[in-house]
Amino acid sequence: MLPQTLVPYIGLTAAFVTTLCWLPQAFQIIRTRDTRAISLPAYAAFACGIALWLVYGVALGDGPLILANTITLALQLTIVGLKIRYG
Repeated sequence: MLPQTLVPYIGLTAAFVTTLCWLPQAFQIIRTRDTRAISLPAYAAFACGIALWLVYGVALGDGPLILANTITLALQLTIVGLKIRYG
C-alpha cells in the first residue's frame, strides 16, 4: 500500500510523463509539415478522449488531471489541426 502523501506526486509525475510524450510528435510535424504517417481518426478520437478526461478532472476538481489534460489536449489539437492542414 502506498502512503497517501505519495499519491499526489505519483499523479503529477504520471501527468508530466504522459503529457510530454506528445511534444516530440508535435515538434516533428511543425518542423517538417509531414503528417502522412499519422492517422487523423486515431488522433481525433484520442483528442475527444482527452477532452472527456479534462471534463472529468474539472468535475472532480483534480489539479493533476486538469493540468495534464489541458496541455495534452492542446498538443493533440495542434497535431489534428496540422494533419487537416497538411494532409
